[in-house]
Amino acid sequence: MADIKSLDDLKSAVGSAPAAVEAAPRLPVRDKLGRSYATGKRKDAVARVWVKPGSGKVVVNGKEMAVYFARPVLQMILKQPFTVANVEGQFDVYATVAGGGLSGQAGAVKHGISKALQLYEPALRGALKAAGFLTRDSRVVERKKYGKPKARRSFQFSKR
Repeated sequence: MADIKSLDDLKSAVGSAPAAVEAAPRLPVRDKLGRSYATGKRKDAVARVWVKPGSGKVVVNGKEMAVYFARPVLQMILKQPFTVANVEGQFDVYATVAGGGLSGQAGAVKHGISKALQLYEPALRGALKAAGFLTRDSRVVERKKYGKPKARRSFQFSKR
């Protein structure tokens, strides 16, 4: 290594170093059945999601999406990654989800679908990332502390 004693020496040393290596282009990640797999999480819910080309069928825990997530809002949440990526009706989804409530499970499946889509087709990553679908929503319920009725609530103070 060259002796660096001044800023000019530093500039010349840095200038002679190889240029910043560009990141290798992302390659599709698929299994032997042509599927991409990802894990999605939200609150206490964890979803395992497989995505493959198909007719747009979504199966969650062995049931159709409309049966498992009966509320239209939850169904809309599951469809968001496809609408943002402009691939509605082009992929079949098989998901297993456990933990949390229905809302958290819907968010977990959405997160898993987004991650699996960007693994299947890396060109979709930009749109999904810009929409914030690749970021895990890590908010969870705070634990209850001993000596308190809830996580932070205290018993009513009595002066006498």
